[in-house]
Amino acid sequence: MSYSHGGARKLVEARAQARVQARAAGCARLRISQACLYFVRLFLLMAPSAFLALQACSQDNGSAEHEFHGKGSEITVTVHDSSGEPISTAAMVKLYRDGSIPSGQGETSRGHAIFVVNSLGEYTVIVKAAGFADAQKEVSIIVAGREQVDVYLRRSSAAGNIGGVPGRPLLAPKAKEALDKGLQALSADKMREAEKFVDEAMRLAPGHPDVLYVQGVLYLRQRNWAQAQDALNKATQVDPNHARAFAALGMALCDQEKYDAAIEPLEKSLQLDAAGTWETRWTLAKAYYRQEKYDRALKMSQEALAESNGKAPEIGLLVAQSLTAVGRYEDAAQVLREFLKDHADRREASTARRWLEALTTSAKIRVN
Repeated sequence: MSYSHGGARKLVEARAQARVQARAAGCARLRISQACLYFVRLFLLMAPSAFLALQACSQDNGSAEHEFHGKGSEITVTVHDSSGEPISTAAMVKLYRDGSIPSGQGETSRGHAIFVVNSLGEYTVIVKAAGFADAQKEVSIIVAGREQVDVYLRRSSAAGNIGGVPGRPLLAPKAKEALDKGLQALSADKMREAEKFVDEAMRLAPGHPDVLYVQGVLYLRQRNWAQAQDALNKATQVDPNHARAFAALGMALCDQEKYDAAIEPLEKSLQLDAAGTWETRWTLAKAYYRQEKYDRALKMSQEALAESNGKAPEIGLLVAQSLTAVGRYEDAAQVLREFLKDHADRREASTARRWLEALTTSAKIRVN
């Protein structure tokens, strides 16, 4: 193919322009590739920091979850006055596990008191405030996490209010700190740690009724019945209105099979605190039964079973025993049948079954 001079020149210019455009496109691609490489490098540099930040957030969430969900629960107690608003004055809040094991105490701040417990289970909240009737509330901690408890107080001018005893000594800050740590250790079943802090509280405030009471509870947990009795006796002598100390003293006496002696402090505890606890009533019912005071044993065991709200169904066996002792065989059999129907998997079921069979074979009850 032949080209004219003008055509050849145009062809050369076109090819030159094409080469310039190709080089420009190549440079653009290079710039894009370099930019991509820059952003890739920047991402790689930033990624560890972002990962560490994300990891830190995860660790924070995990630590909080581990603290409350892995180890136990946070219980926030809000105390309300008669208007329903959080109480403006200080109130003393005490926490007990299983009715008698001290698990913490403290004054409210703006109506709130917060406790961290390391064990799931049944807790009792006791609130005392000047000018108000004492209040009590049961709470079940069945899953780890956070639990809100609302307690409502009502005004009271009754002289029998045991919220404060005139002349009762106050705990010095160091003694209070040691006692609080001892309570926390008891709640977490850390017996050696509890013993160390309770001993420290005893060294700092050997005559304080709360310290003596907690020492008595520690001895009870250690199965040192005689030492528990001695400490709790002292607590009730120092503070004759210490309902919990009287209840624990009765339990210590029952553990030593001193049922006759146990009745008086247990009754005194319920006189001081009519609300009491179902554990106190259960222990008193056992003492009555052992002393052959069957009518009283029946009444008290029925109250304990009702107030336990299913927490201790084995109390039903004491109810059945007491019903049998007063000659109410059909009622006793009905209690045993209900226990076997609802709690056949419990270890007490074999006892209930044996007693029911004995009532049947002795012709005390009708055969269904």
